[in-house]
Amino acid sequence: MSNSVSKWFAAFLALLLLYIVPAGELARRQDDLSRIVVYQAVTKFVDSVRTKGYITPTMYQDFLQELAATGNEYDVQMEHRHKKYQPEYADPADPDTFLNRYVVVYDAYYQEDLAAYLFPQTDIPRDDERRVYRLTAGDLFQVRVQSLNRTPGMLIMDALTGTDSSGKAAIVFPYGGLVLNEDY
Repeated sequence: MSNSVSKWFAAFLALLLLYIVPAGELARRQDDLSRIVVYQAVTKFVDSVRTKGYITPTMYQDFLQELAATGNEYDVQMEHRHKKYQPEYADPADPDTFLNRYVVVYDAYYQEDLAAYLFPQTDIPRDDERRVYRLTAGDLFQVRVQSLNRTPGMLIMDALTGTDSSGKAAIVFPYGGLVLNEDY
């Protein structure tokens, strides 16, 4: 009886070591490659926007195609904060009460705003100047990419460890900074 149990255990261990562990390692490496591709795509896109000072529909579509090459689904969130200086008044209704100082405020534009500008509901050609979203030097531009699906690496690790990572994103990458140039 114990000889039979030890043979089953040895067969299970061999199966685990020969097939499941290498498959898990391969899936983990695929996740790592996906992270690298996302990192490179996001940094290239954001740095391009920060350097040029604008976003075109082609730039954005190329960025999404680079992300799609990983085989994962992503939630992409762009944010543009336009810097403005507002004068301070003791009485806002009376311009003579100017306090000789300014306050920095930001107008924020999010994914929906930028997407509506880049892809309007009209028949404007893709390369038309009216579809170019322009930013100003000193504005803040950032992108956050998060995977929506469970990757094979997550599935295998969940099976091996008995955990449930269904609420966690395998890839999350935020990146941004100040717009450096206005290259129109």
